[in-house]
Amino acid sequence: MDQWTQDSEFEAQESQFKPLNAQEAQAWRQRNPQLSVGRLIASQCVVTLLVALVAWLIAGAAAGRSAGYGGLAILLPTVVFARALGRQATHAGAAIARLFGWELVKLVLCIAMLAAAPRLVSDLNWLALLAGLVLVMKTYWLALFTGRASAPKTTDI
Repeated sequence: MDQWTQDSEFEAQESQFKPLNAQEAQAWRQRNPQLSVGRLIASQCVVTLLVALVAWLIAGAAAGRSAGYGGLAILLPTVVFARALGRQATHAGAAIARLFGWELVKLVLCIAMLAAAPRLVSDLNWLALLAGLVLVMKTYWLALFTGRASAPKTTDI
């Protein structure tokens, strides 16, 4: 297949695009609700507490503190990120720049918390910290697979 054939197929697909009217758009939104940021953060809080409790029951208090701190190393930067992006942007370019900027802040905050872990957590258990970190990070996927909530509201953030 040559380039000209591919271009004409693309143009044919493009011409079939039909914008939705208000009723069709509303029906689509009801069929595909957005994931609530507040529900995601609440899920991460619950997973952080569960991981810390299980680690404490299995390996002792030091492992519980370490797993809890690992979860907090993901949870707290996520809360900062969500609060920062909850504000309205004036135009698309500013929104994209803010998204990448706050994602960088989130990453740096997470790394700083991990670097400070040996000084902040007594008898640090690195394996438990890693377990808390990974399990709380995977909560994003758990929230996507277990169902979707209503559209995010400013009170959810």
